[in-house]
Order: sequence, then structure tokens, then C-alpha cells
Amino acid sequence: MAKIKLTKTELKSQQDALKQYNRFLPTLQLKKQQLQMEIRNSIELLEANKREQQIYTEKLRSFIAVFSDELFFESLQGIVVLKSVECTQSNIAGVNVPVFEKATFDNKKYDRFATPWIFDDAVDALEGLVALREAGKIIEEQYRLLNIELRTTTQRVNLFEKVKIPECKENIRKISIQLSDLSTAAVARSKIAKKKTMEASA
Repeated sequence: MAKIKLTKTELKSQQDALKQYNRFLPTLQLKKQQLQMEIRNSIELLEANKREQQIYTEKLRSFIAVFSDELFFESLQGIVVLKSVECTQSNIAGVNVPVFEKATFDNKKYDRFATPWIFDDAVDALEGLVALREAGKIIEEQYRLLNIELRTTTQRVNLFEKVKIPECKENIRKISIQLSDLSTAAVARSKIAKKKTMEASA
């Protein structure tokens, strides 16, 4: 703790600082709660995304089982080509995070007459799985950014609660005691001086 001056000016400075910390602390605490809530939401979205991915994976497995051919999946992967992933930016609890919008595909052409009818469904399933994986990456990035902000906000809350506010209160206490002692001593000196003056004039 830095040494402080035991003066009225410093007392005013410490009192102003304490007011400022007490004014900002509730805002930081609210932000911390919001971030915690959004992080829980991100976890739920990730879990839902993984469940959906599992559904599409099972679909693809069923197609592969129907054809009993490993080359089927390889040819499918050669056809489905991810072109782009579109995202927007959103402000969540004061943090700018990416939000998945859609995945666009530029699939290679294939002869629909030379492939079984189920092949179209398999292409759709693989597109769905790829889109979900890309969406999952975006949600993971949201989670990462929110966690970084939560750590920073938590550090600030702890700094205010455990360091700055107690420090200001202790400084105010010390200065108040010193000023009170000085005031008492001044009154005592005044009385003594007055008594001596009276004695001298008698």
C-alpha cells in the first residue's frame, strides 16, 4: 500500500475514489453475471450442435451401410465442397463475437442418372454435417472470447472488492483519526494559550 498524506485534501481524494469504486462495482458485477449466463448459453449451444452433428453422422453411416462400400463416402466427400462460411458480428455483454449465419457450398456436378436415388440424400446429409461443424467452430470462438472477457471482468471485480475499496476505507480511517487528533491537540493548545494569557494579564 502506497504511503498517503494525512491531510484534508487527501481525505477528500480518498472519499471521492471510494464513491467512484462503489459506483462502478455494481456495473462490473452485473457484467460478470451476464457473461456467466452467456457462457452457459454457449455451452448449451455447443452441446446441441454436437447432438445434431451426431444425428447427421448416423444418417451418413446408414447410407454407407446400405451401399456397403467405402468408396461411396470418398466419392461423396469429393462432391461436397464448402465454398464459404458467412458470419455476422453481435455484441454480447459488451463483447463483439461472431455469429454463424450459413455455409455455402459449391458442389461438383455429378450424373444423377448414374448414381442411386439415395445419393442426393447423402449429399444433403454431408452438407448438413459440414455446416454444423462450421457453426460449432463459431460457437467455440464465442465461448473463447466470452471467457477472456469474464476473466478480465472478474479480475476487476476482485480488485475493487478486495483491494481498492478496503484500501480506501482504511486510508479514510487513518486520515480521519490523524485529523481528529490534530484537532484535539489544537483545541488543547488553544486552551493552554488562553489560560497563560489570562494569567499574564492578572
